[in-house]
Order: sequence, then C-alpha cells, then structure tokens
Amino acid sequence: MSHRTSESPRHSIIPLHSVDAAPVRACRREAEAEAEAEAEAEAEAEAEATLDTPAALMVNDHPIAQRHIAAEMQHFPGDQFESSWHQAARALIIRELLLQQARRLALDTTPQADVQGGIETEEDALIRALIEREVPPCEAPPEQVRRHYDDHPERFMTPLLQEAEHILIAARRDQADAFAAARAKADQLHAQLLQAPERFAELARSFSDCASGAEGGRLGQLGPGETTPPFEAALQRLAPGDISTPVETAYGFHLIRLLRRGEPRRLPFEAVSSVIADRLTEQAHRRAIARYIAQLIAQADIQGFTPEPSPPPIS
Repeated sequence: MSHRTSESPRHSIIPLHSVDAAPVRACRREAEAEAEAEAEAEAEAEAEATLDTPAALMVNDHPIAQRHIAAEMQHFPGDQFESSWHQAARALIIRELLLQQARRLALDTTPQADVQGGIETEEDALIRALIEREVPPCEAPPEQVRRHYDDHPERFMTPLLQEAEHILIAARRDQADAFAAARAKADQLHAQLLQAPERFAELARSFSDCASGAEGGRLGQLGPGETTPPFEAALQRLAPGDISTPVETAYGFHLIRLLRRGEPRRLPFEAVSSVIADRLTEQAHRRAIARYIAQLIAQADIQGFTPEPSPPPIS
C-alpha cells in the first residue's frame, strides 16, 4: 500500500486537429437501432423547428438529410443547439467531399483493422486511401528537429525523482476514537525517531500498516503525481535525511523520510531526436490534411450551409 495514484476521446480515421469536425462517425450496434431511430426523429424535428434550413444540405448535388445531421449531433454535445448542428453538418459535408473525391479517382482499397481493433467500413477505407494518396506524410528535416529541441528545453527534462520511506498508521476520519488513537501513535513514533532516526526501518517493520513496512518502509523512487498530494507536498519540503512530522492523508498518518532527491536534467538530443521528428511529422501531416480538405470545400458547390466566420488573425 504505497499510495500511488493510479480518459478516451472519439477517434477519427483522419486526424484533423486543425479542422472543426472530424469526418468519421462511430458505428452503431444493431441492438440499439430502434432506440436510436426514435432519438434521431426527435432531434430531426427539433432541428427543423429551431433552424431555418432546407430539409437537406446539398454537396455537389448530393443531399445530406436532416435526420443524418441529427444523428451526427450526438458526437458534438454542447449547450448551444445551433453550434452542435453546425459542427455535425460540417463533419458530414467533409466526409461526403472526401468520399466523392475518392470515387472520382476510382480508388480501389480493402478495409483494414481500425484503431479499436474492428474492421473499417468500405467508406472509411476509401477515405484512408484518399488521404494516403493525396496527402502523403513528409518527414521533418533534421535542422527543424534540432531547432525544436533547442527552442523548447523544458519539454525534454527528466522528472523530479525522490527516494523515500515511510511508516503508515492507518486511520479513518469517520472513526473518531480510532483516528485520535492513530494520531497519538504517530506522534509517539515521531518522538522516538527524533531521538533515534536509525530505528526508522525497525519501527516501520513493527508498526507500519503499509505493505512496504516489511521492507523497512522503503517506497523506492517516486515521480510527480505518484503519491497523494499531501504526501507529495510533505516530501518536497524535506531535505535528504529529514523525517517529517505526522502527515495526514486519506489513508491515515505517515512519517516520511527522504533518502535522496534526483533533480531534473535535460535529456540529450540523441535520446529524443526520433520522438521529436515523429511529432513534427505528424503535426505537419495534420496541417496538410486540413489544407487539402479546405481546398475540397472551396471547390465544392455546397447549398444549405453557411460556414462559420473565421476568427481574426493573431497579431
């Protein structure tokens, strides 16, 4: 019981961080079809009642029905109905444009396993093949990788590592008598350690309610966030060799001794250059995909949809 503390967004076939909406919708299980159909009908009625829009969008003479937009809105929750509708419509427009372009190029592809371990739909496979053909990734040049390393030294530091040991006297605040007794016991052990700090391991083996007590209270190396906030805060106040006063956490009372502290240091360029190159290549690829989609939108005949205004440029 060393008290180390132990999130998944919707993924798209195409990474579009710089685009308002991703083009790929999640699959629906057959068992949920009836309930979802009812929800779609309700959302469609609300959309038509709230927004002054045609019954369908037109993308190069291909219609996108309101019921499809209403179904897509579940992936864009928010307080503003109009904003959710707009994002859902944009996602479907992007998807339709990509599919139209893939079919125009007569791409032949075979569905593959997706990131969740399932198999792509034929449409998702077409979109993937289109992006692979039209927007191939381009590796970041070595000088850009080096410049990124030099410009952002704080990103390539080792974490603060601290080696510590502790004695835990378990207690719960909702058990008043036991809690008071645990506090008194921790105070007593602290007084003993002030007189004989060399007995720390001995007292940990005899009194600690943590499994680490069997090893003299040793917790090994601790990185940021690996212990509860009160424990970590107390540890950071100690100098090597110091023993804390009793520290209360959700587990009870701890007596903590810091053994040594390893300060952060900068990782050598050779150790992180490949990671930087991969990151920069991925970022550039995302931007290229966004530009490609913007070109498709600019060349398309889209009826029934007004793009949101672009934000002002950053000065």
